Amino acid sequence: MEGKLVLILVYGSYFIATVLLSFLINGLFLKFAFTLGTRNTPENIIRWSPQAKPSLGGISFFILFLLSIASYPILFEQHAVLFNKQLFGILSASTLAFLMGLSDDAYNTKPLLKLAIQICCAFILIFSGTHISMFSFGYLNYAITIFWVVSIMNSINMLDNMDAITSIISITIIMNALFILFLNKDGYNIHILLLIGVMSALIGFLFFNWHPAKMFMGDTGSQFLGLFLAAMGIIYFWNTPDMHGQLIPSKQFFVTILAFAIPIIDTTTVVINRIKSGKSPFVGGKDHTTHSLYFMGMSEKNIAILYSGICFISMFFNFLIINYIKDWGYLHIILFSIYFLSLFWFLYAPTLKYGQSK
Repeated sequence: MEGKLVLILVYGSYFIATVLLSFLINGLFLKFAFTLGTRNTPENIIRWSPQAKPSLGGISFFILFLLSIASYPILFEQHAVLFNKQLFGILSASTLAFLMGLSDDAYNTKPLLKLAIQICCAFILIFSGTHISMFSFGYLNYAITIFWVVSIMNSINMLDNMDAITSIISITIIMNALFILFLNKDGYNIHILLLIGVMSALIGFLFFNWHPAKMFMGDTGSQFLGLFLAAMGIIYFWNTPDMHGQLIPSKQFFVTILAFAIPIIDTTTVVINRIKSGKSPFVGGKDHTTHSLYFMGMSEKNIAILYSGICFISMFFNFLIINYIKDWGYLHIILFSIYFLSLFWFLYAPTLKYGQSK
């Protein structure tokens, strides 16, 4: 019992300290850097905000990610964990994603180059031991892992189209992963500190990113977040058994898509509608689910609140799936399919009327 209290105190103190540090870092960036990362100046890419604002939030995410890695051996006196192959792979892939996003914010990187780097990030994760392990055929697992990593990196990037949305969604995904770690009673896992550090960075940044936003995370933030969340998704949603020791592919599939429901639905919606309209899915536009809700009459703050509510409902369903549903069967697959498809239609339907009209 005493050990648990010490862990709670350590993690709680670290959380508070890193939230304050994130707030301080982003406040300093906002005060002293008015041009670095400013992406809303006139260009060929259509952006939601009519004003140019610094896109510097992602730098704080990466700083606190590195700080969390460095802090673990200091807080827990376990230096050997830093030589973990999987951790080194996550660090390397996250660094590459961060640098690619930083380059994109500065120079507008070509889409094919971005795709190549995203695939490289996926290969780094695979070679270091972070890959989906759903099938007996290894190359199929690797192919799905590459698709997953590239898709989530692009989904998180595309979702960053309105104030606070990506920050809120990422926080709830991290909370899902922390919840699974809590249920598995793995209190000394370094990933806890990484997840808390990145979540703290997002919370501190959210103060400046809430509507009306003073700053954006930019591709620097969305590419790093996409890679980090994809990696944590592989480890804790795709590959971690539930509380009954079960690792059922269809069950893990629903745990994963519920945690990432909003990015998956938004990206799928955009791709479908742009292909239907004869447009490239890779060119920006005001045709996301968030934009359609705004054109319907919802305020940007209410859209952020709505998406928060959807995420917490999905997280509650994940709690039920992981903790209580032992005899997983066709009835559960049907019920959660109905929930996900209903959610998809709820967000997709407005785009049929409003997504292409503005």
